[in-house]
Amino acid sequence: MQPSLITALMRQCEKQPDALALIGEQHILSYQDLSDAIEQIGALLRTIPARTLGLAVDNSPLWAVLDLAGLANGKVIIPLPFFFSAEQIVHSVRDAGISCILTDQPDQYQKILADCDIEADTSYTHIISGQELTEIRLSSIPVKTLPAGTVKVTYTSGTTGHPKGVCLSAAALHQVATSLLAATRGKQTDRHVSLLPLSTLLENLAGLYVPLLAGASCHLLPLTTVGLSGSSGLNVQKMLDTLSRYQATTTILTPQLLHAAVAAIEAGHARPAQLRFVAIGGASVSERLLQRAQALGIPVFEGYGLSECASVVSLNTESDHLPGSVGKPLPHVRVKIAGDGEILVAGATLLSHIGNEPVPADNYWPTGDIGHLDHDGFLHLSGRKKNIFITSFGRNVSPEWVERELTLHPAIAQAAVFGEARPWNVAVIVPRGNTPENVAAINQAIADANRVLPDYAQVKYWLPALAPFLPQNGQLTGNGRLKREAIQAQYQTAIEQLYHDNSDN
Repeated sequence: MQPSLITALMRQCEKQPDALALIGEQHILSYQDLSDAIEQIGALLRTIPARTLGLAVDNSPLWAVLDLAGLANGKVIIPLPFFFSAEQIVHSVRDAGISCILTDQPDQYQKILADCDIEADTSYTHIISGQELTEIRLSSIPVKTLPAGTVKVTYTSGTTGHPKGVCLSAAALHQVATSLLAATRGKQTDRHVSLLPLSTLLENLAGLYVPLLAGASCHLLPLTTVGLSGSSGLNVQKMLDTLSRYQATTTILTPQLLHAAVAAIEAGHARPAQLRFVAIGGASVSERLLQRAQALGIPVFEGYGLSECASVVSLNTESDHLPGSVGKPLPHVRVKIAGDGEILVAGATLLSHIGNEPVPADNYWPTGDIGHLDHDGFLHLSGRKKNIFITSFGRNVSPEWVERELTLHPAIAQAAVFGEARPWNVAVIVPRGNTPENVAAINQAIADANRVLPDYAQVKYWLPALAPFLPQNGQLTGNGRLKREAIQAQYQTAIEQLYHDNSDN
């Protein structure tokens, strides 16, 4: 029988006790230290009556040890992302029946709870490796029955205000981590630097579990240290300097982070020289951006996944790489394409969404994404099934396709394209800067994009966004996908005016 994730990790600790496992800003843990810490913190977790634990801690070795100790001691760990709004956090607490929150930001969480009339009846402070951790117990939260075998609930911000809780088993997490270990050729000499929050399933699994199974070192630094602030603030020089300073061999980037890194390196910033595998995920990425990265010597590999499939489904690798695709399905994955083009996935799927019926283990999960498998087994994405709109000429348009071309230009930070039942398409654009020259640059960017798009997908008119699309204003999911209904609702009047003013065109 295949060993569990924790068993496999403990074997790694026994094999190389003195090797470095977790490197934080102030604390370093060897594999022996990690084994000891899992046992010590496990003893602390066993004193907590609650089985469902909310984890609200910045990237650090402490986050990793709490997560692993929970897995080793039968707790259900529920990461609470800092990019969630207060409303989303409270929804997650009530939805999953979280009766204890572990956090390094107690004042923030106690205020969020108090503002929503959730009483924190007891609070304990623990000092762990010099880092302060607060345990907030919430006896007023009703216990929820989760599917048998649930060890982690990951919340997807989705397209609505209330995120969905995805219940995952230890077997699914281990299966995906093992497949990724093989696909990325993880090795003991790797140094992974986490640039994404560990509260995101992709970084948790591919940036923590995979390197540890390989016997590698994980650099888990506070997000401000690696250049991230809030949900979308980025100091790209700081990010690139961090990768260079720690001689990162692997990291994970979203398309927005990759775009910023490519632009900075093209402008003269030094390229992190030790990188051998940069995974790109979280949202769709332009093939031309990938080509620019490769031309700079950045080893980028696009992948695809979703929380309901325990994160990664497919990935380009060093041995199987086709630009323009999202790679071949991982070894444990089975993919088929429905009659309408929807991608269906089996293997390591969710146990259920909280409150829904259990999902049979052998079922194919409907991803909501449109795509196809080519003759060589590479998976290609076209867009989201529900996002496709039909123009008044009867043409199907995937807005993600158009938006990828627009945001490739440095003058455009974000774009949302609309055109349902219309003769031509409109874009709401978040510019990089607000100068007259920038307006001209956006016009040129649209012209450049239109040259590579068919006429029915081209953008004819655009309007500037009042503010960036962010999780805080409900217009962006935590993993970077646009919340189109929210954006359209805010700009509907301005969009209608564009069509009215240009009705003869």
